[in-house]
Amino acid sequence: MTEQGFSNEGVAARLREEIARRRISRQGLAETARVSISTLEKALSGRRPFTLATIVKLEEALGASLRRPGHQRTEGPSLAPPHMGTYARQAVRWIEGDYLTLRASFGDEGATYAYRTQIQWDDAQGHLAFCESERLDSSFAQSGFVSMPNLSGHIYLVTSEAGQYRLIVLGRATREKRMFGLLSTLQVGAGSQLVPVSCPVAFVPIGQIPDAEFGLITPGQRLAEDYRAILNTALDQDFCRLRT
Repeated sequence: MTEQGFSNEGVAARLREEIARRRISRQGLAETARVSISTLEKALSGRRPFTLATIVKLEEALGASLRRPGHQRTEGPSLAPPHMGTYARQAVRWIEGDYLTLRASFGDEGATYAYRTQIQWDDAQGHLAFCESERLDSSFAQSGFVSMPNLSGHIYLVTSEAGQYRLIVLGRATREKRMFGLLSTLQVGAGSQLVPVSCPVAFVPIGQIPDAEFGLITPGQRLAEDYRAILNTALDQDFCRLRT
């Protein structure tokens, strides 16, 4: 055990388990956690000890604790806190998994931006958490908590970082477990200016698109029309509305 109270071997084992269970790449995790791939590889191989700062970044990206002995899982709270909707884990298992996430490009007319979002239960904290990967702009990848109040029936993916918020509001899932809604975030404007921006968003279980492509999908590319048709569902079927 280190002075901080965790075992490097235990953290490495837990991290390898999470990577395998979520079927994510080490490169994608490194980008989401904002650590270098070299640091991650050396720590996993035992050539460099994990620092507490690196572990915290990885835990935030995964939405899971890595500081538990070996592979033993400890049971945390079974109900999410009231400000997230007080949902029970058994009631929300259906939403856990990997999703192809689609939204309109903010800079290229007619293009669709595609990336991966993982939603998983955080054992230590007792609520659903999410993290993004496979983004071209990896430095802007988001992670946070999931709120599911039964009053509105909507699902909220909330990023809170140093007082700044990014919000995705999703409607009830379809029979195919697809979810559609509205994303509100900040877009880089002139110079260092950040401008509020909103757009429709779609979440599709990744297994439904076995040949999914990520990044900027421009008109004429192989999946451009399919992605745009999926994304248009958000407005066409009244999952969200845009007004000016």
